[in-house]
This record gives sequence, C-alpha cells and structure tokens, in this order.
Amino acid sequence: MRKFSTATAAALVAAALVLTGCTSHGATNSAKTGGTLTLLTSASTVSLDPASSQNLATTTLGLLDRRLTTWDVQPGKDAKVVPDLATDTGRVSDGGKTWTYTLKSGLKFSDGSPVTSADIKYGIERSFSDQLQGGLSYHKTLLVGGDTYTGPFNGQSLASIETPDAKTIVFHLDKPFGDWPWIVSMPAFSPVKESNGSPAAYKKAPITTGPYKVASINDGTSLTLVRNPYWSKATDDVRTASADKVVFLESQNPSTTVQNLINGTGQYADAFGLQYLGAADLASVTHNASAKSRLATSQAGPIQYLALNTQRGALKDLKVRQALEYAVDKQAYLVATGGPQAGTLASTLITPGIAGRQDYDLYPADASGDVAKAKSLFSQAGVDPTSLKLTLLTQNDDASLAQAQAIQQGLKRIGITVTLRPDDQNSFYTDVAASNPTFDLALMSWQPDFPSANSNISPLFDSSQIGNGNFNVSQYKNPAVDAAIAAAQAEVDPAKAQADWAAIDKQIMADAPVVPLIYAKQSFLRGSGVGNFFIPSFPAYPDYMTVTLGK
Repeated sequence: MRKFSTATAAALVAAALVLTGCTSHGATNSAKTGGTLTLLTSASTVSLDPASSQNLATTTLGLLDRRLTTWDVQPGKDAKVVPDLATDTGRVSDGGKTWTYTLKSGLKFSDGSPVTSADIKYGIERSFSDQLQGGLSYHKTLLVGGDTYTGPFNGQSLASIETPDAKTIVFHLDKPFGDWPWIVSMPAFSPVKESNGSPAAYKKAPITTGPYKVASINDGTSLTLVRNPYWSKATDDVRTASADKVVFLESQNPSTTVQNLINGTGQYADAFGLQYLGAADLASVTHNASAKSRLATSQAGPIQYLALNTQRGALKDLKVRQALEYAVDKQAYLVATGGPQAGTLASTLITPGIAGRQDYDLYPADASGDVAKAKSLFSQAGVDPTSLKLTLLTQNDDASLAQAQAIQQGLKRIGITVTLRPDDQNSFYTDVAASNPTFDLALMSWQPDFPSANSNISPLFDSSQIGNGNFNVSQYKNPAVDAAIAAAQAEVDPAKAQADWAAIDKQIMADAPVVPLIYAKQSFLRGSGVGNFFIPSFPAYPDYMTVTLGK
C-alpha cells in the first residue's frame, strides 16, 4: 500500500499553493519531438525493478515498462483503466474469478525480441521471490496458490497463471475480484525476459518495453534513458514520448532544485521536480511571476485523518467517537498544515478523483467543529469528557507536532486531556501497525495505490487488515462492513461496484472509526520548456508519460 503518516505528507505538502485553476498545462507553444527532458529528484537512486516497485502507473517506470493495462488520466476527470500491452482491459468469466487477456500484435522488447505471454507470467512470478521485496502485493493474495508460491528462481511455476499461446494469458483468482483490471496495471505485470530476470542482471541492465531504455546508471548521480527503437506508438495510446532522452538527476537538494527551476536556464528550462514543494520553497515561487505561472497544483491528494482506536477505553463507545467528530478543530489542523493552500477539509473516506465517490458529511459543523454538539453526545454516552486522558501518536518532526498540537488544543476545549507521544518515522509505522497498540489516537495519511475506492477502503477498514504490519490503525471491526467490502470487491460491474463502495463509505463513517481531516494538496514546479504538465484528479502527481517539450 502507498502509505504516509501526516508527518511525511506535511513535510512534503506543507503549504501547497492554490492557484487560479487547479492545473498548469505547461508551455502554450506546440510540442516538439527531440531534446532532453530532465527530472530532478532528491532520491539517491531510482529503483527500476518492477517486481519490487510501488511506482504508480503514470510515473517513473511508466516510461520504461508497459503492463497489461495502464491509466488514462486527464485534468478534472476521474482516472480510467485502459489497455496497454493487452487488446482490452480483460475478459471475465467464472463469476469474476478468471480473467483473460490477449496481447496486441507487434510488441517487442528493447533488444528487438518479441514480447510473449510467458514473459508477463515470468515477470509476475519474480515478484513472489524473497529476493525482490517491497512491491505492491495485491495479486499475491488473489492468485490461486499465491499464498505458498516463492517465485521462479527455484524452477517452480505458478499454475494459476496460464499461457496457452504466445499472445494469451489467463489468471485464476481464489475469489471474484472486480478491480483486477487495475491490478494488472501495477509494476509487477511488466514483462521480463527470463534471461534478464535475475535481480542482479535486471538491476544492471533492464530490457524494457516502454518508449525508453536505459543508457546509463550512475547511482547517486544520474539515470539516463534513451529511445527504445522497438517501441511503437501504433500500439501505445497513452504515452507521448516526445523527448529523445530523459535524464533523472539524483541526490538533488530540494531547495536548490526549486531555485534552479525558478531561474529556468540551461537544462532546467526542460525540467521538472519530482518532489512536492514545501512552504519555504512555495514562498520563493509565488514571489516570482514567471515561476508562479509554472506551478501545477492538485485539487486534492492523500486523505489525512485522525484514527480512533475503537478497541480502547472510552473509544469503544460509538457516542464518544461521534462526539470526537464534532470536537476536533479541523480548521486549526489545516492552519497547522499550511492553511487553505495545503488542502481542503475532508468528510468522506473516498478521496476526490476516485470514480463513484459521493460527497457527504454525516457530522456537519463549522470548520472549527461544534463544541456544544460534542458535549451533548458525551452526555448521551454518560461520559464526562474531563475524565478522558488520551494518548496521541504522532511523528516527532516539527510539522507533525504542530498538527498534533492542533488536535490537542481542539479537544482541550471540551476538557479532554491529550498527551502527545512523538515517534521517529520507523517506530511510528511499527507502532501504528501493531496488533495490540497502546495509543488512543494516531495521525495518519493515505494515498490509494490505484484509482478505485477499494484501495481507499479495504486496507484501512477491513478487519483482516488489523495488526501484523497492516493499516487498519483504528482496530475497526464490523462484520457487516467486512461482508460489504467482500461483496464490493467481487462485483465485476464497475458502476455497481462504485455504488457499493460509496454506500460502504457512509456505513463506516456512521461508526466513526476515524475523523477525516483534510485532502492534502500537492504542488510541483516545471521549467518553461515543459508542456502538458498537469496534476490530474487522481493521482496527485504529474503524469510523466504525457509530458512534452515545447519548441
């Protein structure tokens, strides 16, 4: 799962700027073919192996690797799943447990060899090996036999992936799963040649299927991509690939990156930064008219929320949790995060930009809350709020502590004593994912891995995701919700599934296991020569695959 604490999100999002309009489409001049696109990252290396990657379909690996499906993202529109290597988004049978794909004709690797269904099967099988860890793992729990399979390096094959011929691949799932077309857009579904499949070989010289191939890898300094001569635009409806070369400059200081982009000379004219802009850097940008016009800002991004430990003390009482929905001062939290520039107030679990999302608020109040309503609910529960002593788990950076203090002061208004418990980042993730946590409240943030409400809801509220490193931080258990989640996951009609997820959103919020706080906004800066640069409704990142260079 793509997960963030509010510390991580705040440090990156900080005070993302609201502009006139939510997106910046980039240079108004026409696009050209050729030139070098430079991407500036603070990371010391760019991870290239799809088996161990959590890369979104529209970011880095989308330039190198194609999958069975991919995402079509547009400004102001919900993301759509579309065919990539496959001719369609999947043909379903067996009540949703069998999915069949046919490959397009003429697909080739960057070495000129044909792409076959066996290469896709092998690429997926690699992701099960303990030599390649850290990647998105939805398919591992869905494919029949995936719970015991350990990868192909010992000569074993996964029988639930069939390749009856070179262009056909069939997946057998252990339960119906309507979002399988999204799952096959993930990095692990990139084809990998067996001769290139050992982790050491792939890391050194990956053989790719996207519009680019690797020219050089200099960890800590740069990654250079050049055109893959065997990629055909005729088979690829999504990627623009206007630049002849793409260079990732690594180990870049974020503030230096912003200053270089503000100046916009030399290579920085045809460049953009991969990190969100923080408050200080945004201030620099907004004081420069040219740079300000080159910002792209998301409408919304990760949901930041206050998790309530539903299995602990007074928080077991629904009325107490509902009282906290009104007692929290969301406005103070937003101010601590950076003000209206940093996000918009949240009331739902499904984030904006996800198809089928319904906007609602079960606990309507002013942005600062409703103290009188909170006190009334405490009275109905027979609980004196001044008797409550709650522990709030947060990270120990300045941004997170400021947010936690905003929650603390908001609850103090009705007499609740909140003690902050700051953790370093590693300890924080260990503690929030524990099976028997010792905190009452925790500040969290969540960015779905794919554009479906399933990815918003299931990881955070299915009772099977409690503890053991999972992220049902509220320890929320409701058998009716578990059953509804299972039914929605099994639904293969997208419209019906979307309606089901919207109903589940309200069903969960009626139990008040979390207080939605804000949908965080994210801003990115481009050079003057970069075009078609925008932040879609989802995800809250630029679409690397369609960025162009202007004349």
